Amino acid sequence: MSKPLHSPIAAAILVLVGSAASAQNTDEPVATVIVSASADASAAGLSRAYSGGQVARGGRLGLLGNVDVMDTPFNATSYTQQLIQDQGARGVADVLQNDPSVRIARGFGNFQELYVIRGFAVNSDDLAYNGLYGLLPRQFVASELLERVEVFRGANSFLNGAAPGGGGIGGSINLVPKRAGNAALTSATAGIESGGQKYGAVDIGRRFGPDNRAGIRVNGVRRDGGTAVDREDRELSVASVGFDWNGGHYRLSADVGYQDQELTAPRTSVTLAAGIPVPSAPDAGRNFSQPWTVSKERDTFGTLRGELDLAAGTVGWAAFGARSGHESNVLNTTTATGAGGAASMYRFDNERKDTVRTGEIGIRTKLRTGTVGHSLSATASGFSSDSRNAYAMSDFGAGAIATNLYAPVDAPAPAATFFTGGRLDDPRTTAKTILSSYAVADTLALADERVLLTVGLRHQRIKDASYHYDTGVQESRYDASRNTPVAAVVFKAMKNLSLYANYIEGLQKGQVAAGDVSNIGQTFAPTVSRQKEIGAKYDAGTVGLTAALFTTAQPQATIVDRVFGLNGEQRNQGVEFSVFGQPLRGLRLLGGLTLLDAEQRRTQGGATDGNDVIGVPHTQMNLGADWDVPGVPGLALTGRVNYTSKQYADAANLQRVPSWTRTDLGARYITRLGERTLTVRARIDNAFDRDYWASAGGYPGQGYLVLAAPRTFVLSGTLEF
Repeated sequence: MSKPLHSPIAAAILVLVGSAASAQNTDEPVATVIVSASADASAAGLSRAYSGGQVARGGRLGLLGNVDVMDTPFNATSYTQQLIQDQGARGVADVLQNDPSVRIARGFGNFQELYVIRGFAVNSDDLAYNGLYGLLPRQFVASELLERVEVFRGANSFLNGAAPGGGGIGGSINLVPKRAGNAALTSATAGIESGGQKYGAVDIGRRFGPDNRAGIRVNGVRRDGGTAVDREDRELSVASVGFDWNGGHYRLSADVGYQDQELTAPRTSVTLAAGIPVPSAPDAGRNFSQPWTVSKERDTFGTLRGELDLAAGTVGWAAFGARSGHESNVLNTTTATGAGGAASMYRFDNERKDTVRTGEIGIRTKLRTGTVGHSLSATASGFSSDSRNAYAMSDFGAGAIATNLYAPVDAPAPAATFFTGGRLDDPRTTAKTILSSYAVADTLALADERVLLTVGLRHQRIKDASYHYDTGVQESRYDASRNTPVAAVVFKAMKNLSLYANYIEGLQKGQVAAGDVSNIGQTFAPTVSRQKEIGAKYDAGTVGLTAALFTTAQPQATIVDRVFGLNGEQRNQGVEFSVFGQPLRGLRLLGGLTLLDAEQRRTQGGATDGNDVIGVPHTQMNLGADWDVPGVPGLALTGRVNYTSKQYADAANLQRVPSWTRTDLGARYITRLGERTLTVRARIDNAFDRDYWASAGGYPGQGYLVLAAPRTFVLSGTLEF
């Protein structure tokens, strides 16, 4: 680590520890324990829900902890368990269908959920679980594991550290695990979906021990059967246990989870051959994948977190997590090659095994210097991952399978021997990543706390190494570090109106020069994306409104005179509006509008300067309503409309993907069966059965298309004992 950093960090920690020591009074009586279950083991517990219950009043902001939305100099939304349950969300993507700043895409060549926030990709490797990266399954995360889904919009490397998968430019997503509440909970859910998919889940929560200090929450899930897509089948098994202990001046929490998912004949993405127009979207219920394809993922993960009260207003915390994951796939790639839906396919097999270890420690305190209040935080974090991979392909040239998107052709599985890397039965380590960072922050309360000024600095070190698939010999190594600052301010113009501004950066590991270049192998410093943002938040008590204006510039690699360098730029700027709450009794609203301008700049030879970035629409709009029907106690009707404008699948902006609108409808009825509560939910996704390409790309520089899901009926019932 660079020596200039050590002194400020050490000084900050000494100030915090000294403040705690000076304020400690061991003669004070022990306070009565008030149980407030909290996933992050904090004394305050979860931020309370806003009017209507669909979003919370605040959420986690990395090392700053849980912060109220009106005190936050950033734009963030925390979706609650009530929303997840009421909408019957299956996973993270279903929850984020409510967010106007987010669009759902897919990983490159697999079925990994990918989330595009403000036009920048956040892949599932970069999901945080209770504040720690890399612990959750990479392809899909079941909603039954989650209490809340917290979406932070904008660059965030200072708050959370550099994301291991290279995200964190347009936003981040933190998933909060469930905890036992004060009331005993026992519920069982059963359901069915279009295609014959059957669903069952149990959720049990109890508090016990002296003063109910201990809590345990157990969840189990099973899905099995076909989907609304022809011939596609899905099996999912999930089990999790969450534990917490409130010891008065200290708190502990722990989670252990297991998820096993298998997709049979999953419908693949579609890559476009150069120069061909985007084909009309096929029937959304049609499956053009081969019947012999399968995607499997199995993960075991766990976390342990503790918080200790060092003095009044001063806490220290520590957390650790680990994951072991295994993915096994036999897939086919699909490339549209010409008019009339003509396409080609080849087989792609891969094996992947991941081992992840991650953790953080920190301290936070409040003190005053004269009339100025301070909320000081300091933290250190570490992350390491070891990824073992192997792959095999069939002939993707003359021996490729000929098919058609509109009239699919089934073919026998070809031998995956044409091009290979490593051994599928014993993959070698192909990548290792080690991240470490130290950060310090101070939020100053000025002018009778009407002005909140946050300043801070994080020193991030990134070490990355790649190894040959066959020999295991190290091929490249990267070790670099950088300081990442933040400056942000909130001005409370009125009690219910906050204005804010921020400057914050996103940090990604540097690139290594490759290809036909004269500086091949040159390692570049970490890539810094710079964001500036201003915004306003209005809290009417029953309705909340937010607006944000932002611009983010991300360096892009180009080759000039056979020299690889970070000469280009992707500049995303836009405006976000959101609304949430309960404007009228029994009517809950949630939605907003995002206008984006994602522009390519200083491209190679200026060929695409000024063009739209692949896969980023200009307009995204969501509007959802949940209405309690007057005169029919227990009955609620729901609806949501999502609109996405046109986007492009290539940098030249010749392959245009049309705009689309999706409408989801639903109903919910709550009644009593003796002493038990029964909730019946019905939902129709894509109610008008629109056929459309839902996304283009997600992986940098690639414009592959993902076909929308067809009209899907979902029916479930939850019985609380």
